[in-house]
Amino acid sequence: MKKEKFLISTIILIIGGAITKILGMVIRIIMTRIVGTEGISLYMLIFPTFALFMTISQLGFPVAISKLVAEDNHNNKNIVFSIIPFSLILNIILMIIIFIIAPILSFKLLKDPRCYYPILAIAIVLPFDSLSSILRGYFFGKQKMLPHVLSNIFEQIIRLILIVTIIPTLFNKNLIYAVSCLVSINAISEFTSIFILFLFIPKSFKITKSDIKPNVFNIKEILRIAIPTTGGRLIGSIGYFFEPIILTAAATLSNISILGITKEYGIIEGYVMPLLLLPSFFTNAISSALLPVISNAYFNKKNEYVKKKLKQAIFFSLVIGIPITIIIFIFPEYFLQLIYKTKEGATYIRFLAPIFILYYIQAPLASTLQSINRAKYIMIDNTISILLKCLIIFIGAYFMGIYGFLASISINILIVTLCHLNHVKNALK
Repeated sequence: MKKEKFLISTIILIIGGAITKILGMVIRIIMTRIVGTEGISLYMLIFPTFALFMTISQLGFPVAISKLVAEDNHNNKNIVFSIIPFSLILNIILMIIIFIIAPILSFKLLKDPRCYYPILAIAIVLPFDSLSSILRGYFFGKQKMLPHVLSNIFEQIIRLILIVTIIPTLFNKNLIYAVSCLVSINAISEFTSIFILFLFIPKSFKITKSDIKPNVFNIKEILRIAIPTTGGRLIGSIGYFFEPIILTAAATLSNISILGITKEYGIIEGYVMPLLLLPSFFTNAISSALLPVISNAYFNKKNEYVKKKLKQAIFFSLVIGIPITIIIFIFPEYFLQLIYKTKEGATYIRFLAPIFILYYIQAPLASTLQSINRAKYIMIDNTISILLKCLIIFIGAYFMGIYGFLASISINILIVTLCHLNHVKNALK
């Protein structure tokens, strides 16, 4: 029964992930063709800031809620209702911080005044994204993957409709307004996701006073799991946040054109990385289905079963990841032209593609570490790799330009994957 449930969950997530990824690619194609390379470069320049604040606003709640609900050892309704007020307060604080730092970040650090309004737009999105992630965590814990899949699909459809109908008009008036709107649209799409998730709450779902009243013990339990879990993501997001800042600083010191290196950074983040990350929706789907299964098995001291499921997840991740990577490596110009109507970035794809085979097994390893209460090692591994990555970006970009940045990505993937693998082996001996 458990085996069938894991298989069904994985299949649902893979099919849903495929549809979501296709919609995401369509959105990116349309977005790229509407705002062009300049617009994408500006969007990708502020995206690390967006990713950082999204990570903080979620604070690892989806993983923590999924794990606790899967263990089925608590009042599951109260777990959700206890953390929502905490999340709301956190997001209000983050919104205030964004308004304070936006001028410094855009004018001083990123050295591009055009970033100011797009950064302010991030604040609008945070509370919607946080609530959506909490609800997803609950359904994941219940191993009900259909709500997550459908909410993602409708979220992407709404984004697509809004981008097609609104962005062209704004782009004709002002590039900054168009990019700001691209960010703000996420608030509406996340609201759609929340609405869809609420539709899947059973009619028999009854809420009592004890369910709604915040429980300090449940909040502590969530934070006990969430903080180490989000620590790893947070470190990664902080490193991602500093990438364009360090890159522009190195370019300034070495007299490289800031506009030139910003454009190349936009090409890598806007064209190259999405193509190389294409197989990751399969591996992420497998890992998402894996987390509640391993959490339950580890809680019941079934280590051999945990090992078996992890091996299956790694095997399927490689079976999917390797062929797709080889095809992209051989024909990068074809895919770039097909999707983005450009051949810029083909050399970068060939440089990065081989190392990305290791990247595809990171998700199952990280999911396993979270499930077996070893999330702190994710944070440790990410901290070491990000510090080294930032150093390599600065030194590498100073001497080699954008190829120093590519070298930092490769070394980061290698270190994190090998460290995660070592921790899992030691924990499951």
